[in-house]
Amino acid sequence: MTQQATKLVIVTEKLLLKKIAKIIDEAGATGYTVVDAGGKGSRNVRSSGGPTVSQTYSNIKLEVLTPNRDMAVKISDEVAAKFFDDYSGIAYICDVMEVLHAHKF
Repeated sequence: MTQQATKLVIVTEKLLLKKIAKIIDEAGATGYTVVDAGGKGSRNVRSSGGPTVSQTYSNIKLEVLTPNRDMAVKISDEVAAKFFDDYSGIAYICDVMEVLHAHKF
């Protein structure tokens, strides 16, 4: 069985992980995936991996599958309002054609 979904992607600073995870959980999403991220944006260049003095300044990418676009937008709006004025970050939404093994979603 497959199911349509919306994927929310948030790229931001690692130190926000717990706060963003709480927003995701409170919105009713069933889970998320987090990976280290690096790249270049309006607030400079960030590298992923490699030795650093502190992991506090590294970036992450969170991917959240939501059952509908409204939930993804709600999460994104709250994260942006609370953090993106003071921390680097971007969020975007992708339509997912089919979620395989949807019983786990």
